[in-house]
Amino acid sequence: MAKKVNIEITNPVGLYASPATELVDAVKLYKSHVTLNYNEKSVNMKSLMGVLSLGIPHKAKIEIVVEGEDEGTAKDMIVEKIKSLEIGTIQ
Repeated sequence: MAKKVNIEITNPVGLYASPATELVDAVKLYKSHVTLNYNEKSVNMKSLMGVLSLGIPHKAKIEIVVEGEDEGTAKDMIVEKIKSLEIGTIQ
């Protein structure tokens, strides 16, 4: 069953290139399929260009959906990464 994480972006610049790169690189280490949903659009979270193409601003609400054999550990890592990068709050 898919794991979901809802996040509100708190960084004043939004989800910009540097933290987006760190998130994408971390997600690539997992076998699960990870989708980032924002504003009725969905992208593969293993694609930096896809994530950046969404132009996620400050106060945006995003959803990350993780599906696959290591979805639990992938979801936990995403939550910890968001916290450590200080770019958003988990809802």
